[in-house]
Amino acid sequence: MLHARIEEVERRIRAAALRAGRRREEITLVAVTKMFPASAMRAAYELGLREFGENYVREFEGKRPDLLDLAGARYHLIGHLQSNKAQRAAGLFDVIQTVDSSKLARRLSQSAQRELQVMIEVKLAGEDAKSGARPEDLPALIETLASCPSLRLTGLMAMPPWSEAPEASRPYFRALRELALRHRLACLSMGMSHDLEVAIEEGATHVRVGSAIFGPRRQP
Repeated sequence: MLHARIEEVERRIRAAALRAGRRREEITLVAVTKMFPASAMRAAYELGLREFGENYVREFEGKRPDLLDLAGARYHLIGHLQSNKAQRAAGLFDVIQTVDSSKLARRLSQSAQRELQVMIEVKLAGEDAKSGARPEDLPALIETLASCPSLRLTGLMAMPPWSEAPEASRPYFRALRELALRHRLACLSMGMSHDLEVAIEEGATHVRVGSAIFGPRRQP
């Protein structure tokens, strides 16, 4: 079942890339494993996946000891990160996709014992529940990150307002792409299980896919 789901997601990615005139190799599939055990991550790894996304520092801390032998696996934090957890996150993850303030950037830089890739999470809608830096705050945050020797800024990420209609995400994906172009950033993390095709058409370099790979999430 897991193998079939991964194959279906790969088919969708390849088809979307073809429609957009892009190469499959331009797009990184990040398997989102929130609420799934380390055994599910190991099974996906054995089927060829190497990039995994987690939402919570504490949850991943519990899984990490069971994954130490997975050579080449990389772990992305894709959930909101409080600055008081920056030190723990810097030791656990290879990529932090949700940097949204200069304070957090400096905390991560002070804590990182190796180069840490980061993305800036951008808040593109007025939802109070959403995290992210405002588009107008990007220049100052990019400048801060440039002064952090332990951090390497690669791009932007965003989560549009939820809608069952994939096309509803398109304006947000397009806006994120335009911001990345304006600030000369190469990577765009956007698109999930239901709207990954639209994201790829709009330039996503990273798609974050959970339920389409692992099925419905288990409730805690």
